[in-house]
Amino acid sequence: MLEAAARFLEARPRSVAETRRRLLDAGYPTSLVETALARLQDLGYLDDAAFARAWVESRDRAHPRGEAALRRELARKGVSDELIAAVLAARTAPRGGPEQLRPPPWMTSPAARGDDADAAAARRLLQRRTRALLQELDPRKRRQKAYALLARQGFDPETCRTAVGAWSEAAEAVTDADPDV
Repeated sequence: MLEAAARFLEARPRSVAETRRRLLDAGYPTSLVETALARLQDLGYLDDAAFARAWVESRDRAHPRGEAALRRELARKGVSDELIAAVLAARTAPRGGPEQLRPPPWMTSPAARGDDADAAAARRLLQRRTRALLQELDPRKRRQKAYALLARQGFDPETCRTAVGAWSEAAEAVTDADPDV
């Protein structure tokens, strides 16, 4: 059974719940599945915290999503709510030195606090989809499509408004300068 679990883990990292579900669906007895899962965790092949961090980093890099979408995806993978909250908090945590050297949150801007993880992901998504969005000639409809794109990817309304506003200004400047875009 460890071989079956190892083959399942070859393709990509998995959560404990995903692996449990896969082994139980394959017909292995529950007691053996739990023993195998414990052994895989001891060996470091299964680690929900590492899995969740890798999932969020991968999504931020390749397929940007908002916090709500990331939360749903990780929950679907069987990651605990506490772990999801911790991983998403780390995603928005400020980068840098020790905690005691940072000013309190109310004295810093959202960007300095690291609150812009969703905003940065939204900007990356809009940049990737700019060409397709610029196919819409009507600026109002173009902004609506950009907003809808971000909303479908789990970004909150404020992030959608802010990102679309900034992107739209830049896109309109480009289309005004080069009408063939």
